[in-house]
Amino acid sequence: MRRTFLPIFAFVVGLVGLCIAAFVVLAPKQEVGTSSVGGPFTLTNQDGQRVTERDYAGRTHLVFFGFTHCPDVCPTTLQQIGDVLQALGPKGRDTRALFIAVDPERDTPAALKTYLASFDPRIVGLTGSADEVNAAVKAYRAYVRKVPTKDGDYTMEHTALVYVMNGQNRFLNALNLARPPEAAAAELAKML
Repeated sequence: MRRTFLPIFAFVVGLVGLCIAAFVVLAPKQEVGTSSVGGPFTLTNQDGQRVTERDYAGRTHLVFFGFTHCPDVCPTTLQQIGDVLQALGPKGRDTRALFIAVDPERDTPAALKTYLASFDPRIVGLTGSADEVNAAVKAYRAYVRKVPTKDGDYTMEHTALVYVMNGQNRFLNALNLARPPEAAAAELAKML
């Protein structure tokens, strides 16, 4: 009796070990971590309508922080975003780019509407109170600082990153605009 027990016992132990190994190897992997870039916001668009991040859920979209009195980085980046959206062709028809104004003192909805009239209509201007804008800046882990100028005016230092957010408002990647629009559009198309 003992001779038959030992092989059966070894077989059962081996089978249990094999099942455990198969589970460890074949079990779905948990996400190691997700980016904490992005989050809830409530702002006002250039048409005076209150919007939240939920209004842009369901589709990939871009987010860029800037201000209308920016002398070069913001208008250049907005033009590049527009060029990328154009290069997407029909695939980018529903893609939006959110231009979150970091200068709520000057960037009212009316100022944004006038400013953005020079760019692709898929670029949506967003502003709000200082607290609302600061909450959006914090959610996206962006940097903003008001800097006085010698003439008594001020300018705004800010993050110049173009965030690519998925339909669940999660950060996918930064869009590299330092290349032809067609190349950036090809990269973005993979994320749509």
